[in-house]
Amino acid sequence: MGTRRITVSVDGVQYQDDVEPRTLLVHYLREQLGKTGTVVGCDTSNCGACTVHLDGRSVKSCSVLAVQADGGEVTTIEGLSDGETLHPVQQAFHECHALQCGYCTPGMIMQAVDLLNTNPHPDEAEIREGIEGNLCRCTGYQNIVRAIEQAAGGAR
Repeated sequence: MGTRRITVSVDGVQYQDDVEPRTLLVHYLREQLGKTGTVVGCDTSNCGACTVHLDGRSVKSCSVLAVQADGGEVTTIEGLSDGETLHPVQQAFHECHALQCGYCTPGMIMQAVDLLNTNPHPDEAEIREGIEGNLCRCTGYQNIVRAIEQAAGGAR
């Protein structure tokens, strides 16, 4: 089958790697680059735990091949904060206790950032619709919605 050489920017760092054409982006990020904040939840694109940004938009990295990211720019949860300073969505998740086990949190945060990039002031219904592809089995979503409202500056 052979390998294919890809060039991809991940969290601001350029990488060139040989990958098998069937390698999923989530496995490339975790296994070749050590970006273990991107988690594997279901491997069927149902849960959204593996959500990252590819060229500025959220994608479920278990449904994208690494070769599809060739020439692209990927942002993972590790690349979201600015060193010591959390991203506003990360800070809001912390302040609003928007997690319990935390397994869905990286993907949920990445999806929330994408939502707020496209709709900076969503109402509650728009938030719930915007994160519907990301599942949480612990929280009941109320604090997640509250955190996204807070990050948008619309805490109610």
